[in-house]
Amino acid sequence: MTEPVLRMESVRKTFGESVVLRDVDLEVAPHTVTALIGASGSGKSTLLRCANLLEEIDDGAIWLDGQEITDPRTDADAVRRRIGVVFQAYNLFPHMTVLENVTLAPRRVHGVAREKAEEYARGLLERLGLGAKAQEYPDRLSGGQQQRAAIVRALAVRPRLLLLDEITAALDPELVGEVLDVVRDLKDEGMTMVLATHEMSFAREVADQVCFLEGGVVLERGAPEDLFGDPRQERTRQFLRRIVEAGRL
Repeated sequence: MTEPVLRMESVRKTFGESVVLRDVDLEVAPHTVTALIGASGSGKSTLLRCANLLEEIDDGAIWLDGQEITDPRTDADAVRRRIGVVFQAYNLFPHMTVLENVTLAPRRVHGVAREKAEEYARGLLERLGLGAKAQEYPDRLSGGQQQRAAIVRALAVRPRLLLLDEITAALDPELVGEVLDVVRDLKDEGMTMVLATHEMSFAREVADQVCFLEGGVVLERGAPEDLFGDPRQERTRQFLRRIVEAGRL
């Protein structure tokens, strides 16, 4: 049996009196895409932040390639070097060119020589349609271009796992498609991804597994055709009905 890239077991996370994740179990197989769906505040972003150790869990355990990364003895920075993350906000350094943004982590964190880092980065930028923008500063790019640059930055460290948190949420509608095309290409190339998204049609198309979160609980999970086509839980059916009524599925 193939070891999951990411495994969560009974993960619990609280902020003060608020329980944000309640006994979450999750397995992500290699070369698959897991989509997290649910209303705002359901725990999707917190789940991703816990997976990358940006938030410390209160109970349970998380494994990356069979290593328990929530063990207190784990080097969190070493774990993060194996995981790429793209957030809603692009978080590009405004005083650096696109190429400098992309090569910063490979050079400073991974110790890659500048020439090698830039060669790999230019190849990624070319693949994602940003080859001509390498020497531009972020404020000279469109929102879609900035988000693609943020994805390139995450890929530049050659991650084992890519976490995508509502990466189209801040984009104008006409720019959403170009970013989602990048994710489709990454899936075709076998990248293991977990993405939180409100783009239901896209989740249905690209995901191998869909998890519906409600109140910090994975209320239902399954293949897209099952969860979207014949959900078992009444709350899932209510959520999807509203999505259909809004014309988003």
